[in-house]
Amino acid sequence: MTDASLLAEHLIAAPSVTPATGPVFDVLENMLAPLGFAVHRFLEGEAPDGPVENLFAIRQGPPGSRHFAFAGHLDVVPPGEGWTSGPFAPERRPAPGGELLYGRGAVDMKGAIAAMVAAVAAVPPETGTISFIVTGDEEGPAIHGTRALIAFMRDQAIRPDLCLVGEPTSVNRLGDTMKIGRRGSVNIWLAVEGTQGHVAYPQNADNPIPRLVAMLAEIDALTLDEGTDWFQPSNIEITDLEVGNPAHNVIPAKATARISIRFNDLHSGASLSDRIAAIAQRHGGTARPVVSGEPFLTPPGAFSRLISDAVEAETGIVPEASTGGGTSDARFLKDLCPVIEFGLCNATMHKRDEAVAVDDLATLSRIYARIALAALHPQAAG
Repeated sequence: MTDASLLAEHLIAAPSVTPATGPVFDVLENMLAPLGFAVHRFLEGEAPDGPVENLFAIRQGPPGSRHFAFAGHLDVVPPGEGWTSGPFAPERRPAPGGELLYGRGAVDMKGAIAAMVAAVAAVPPETGTISFIVTGDEEGPAIHGTRALIAFMRDQAIRPDLCLVGEPTSVNRLGDTMKIGRRGSVNIWLAVEGTQGHVAYPQNADNPIPRLVAMLAEIDALTLDEGTDWFQPSNIEITDLEVGNPAHNVIPAKATARISIRFNDLHSGASLSDRIAAIAQRHGGTARPVVSGEPFLTPPGAFSRLISDAVEAETGIVPEASTGGGTSDARFLKDLCPVIEFGLCNATMHKRDEAVAVDDLATLSRIYARIALAALHPQAAG
């Protein structure tokens, strides 16, 4: 099998802080083209959130064969300061239990994409159709990335039967967790307008702060639900509160706040936005929501068993099916087909000195090959 750690080194060595374009996509294209993939690349969006580069690659199987998609991203978060080696200069170091490969993106998620490429090199083309759905805009606003790729696929009448996203889902050991769903996310900006005035003459002013505080107290007291069989309870967090009043003797004219809601499949972004807007209105304020993702669930079944069997065959452990954590591009891909996330250990993602076990990359590539082969079997189902 192709060495996934060598492929990961090449990807890490191409800096790709979000939004990513250019060289890192050249590297991936040069890996996929020799394996028989037709590679399509395009730029989407303008500054400040773009341009973003996206890549869709497909290797067609026999007519009527199943189609399995790997999905992920090549953009990375900014490396920050304090690395013990260059964040984009991949370096191997010995460690207890085996060698580690250091570099930004080693875990999230250039390592997983390298394992995907190594996996498909071991899957005969006649087995079925395989595609790669890869964006340069997952770590950023995610406006011009996977959603644009989905639009491209729809225009081309391309629809996978199953999709695996290579996010780092494992917690303590490779293979211990897969994500069968994610909660949704909505951020809501709250504002209350008042009338500025001198604090000694409150009758001539209208202080917006007490109304905003009352609004936030009512919102904070909400219990949205008690959770479901597969999701933890939805939660509301107050994430910002601002008046911006530099004077101690002035009643301000405006007070604002921001809340973030992570919600399960008992709700939608629209229903929660409407509920918060009604509370804001009762307190004389306004609410401006931005829904960044709806919840999704791929119910346990044939697809999750297929992944579980592949993981157990290579690691000896059965992954836990989870819906915890933040959002991912699976929230968009679920509109195409059943989608599950499975990948490397996430302990060092987004941290300085991000690192992946070289042995884990090799194991992950074998797991991915097993998953692809099983998913392409004529009897496979979601």
